[in-house]
Amino acid sequence: MRFRRTVISALGSAALVLTSLGTVAAASPAAAGPCGFYETGSDAFYRHCTTDGSQVVIKVEVAHARDYERCVAHGTTWLGSARKIQGAHYAGRTC
Repeated sequence: MRFRRTVISALGSAALVLTSLGTVAAASPAAAGPCGFYETGSDAFYRHCTTDGSQVVIKVEVAHARDYERCVAHGTTWLGSARKIQGAHYAGRTC
């Protein structure tokens, strides 16, 4: 009886540890930033969230200059200073 309690307790502890590790792993992509355009205190970024390896064209809106298009791959792309970049969005096509 005592052996059974020890085994059950050990299995419960192992399940708790594995669940905790899964929660940390699941939180990691969110910690990288949201999908699409976002700003930090000083920088502007565009994060293309995909699992198919596609590259997309985004339109970058710039203050006091011409807007431009840029091809971005999966992951986070630095666009420039948050003071200069006003926004960015998916242009509707791949590159």
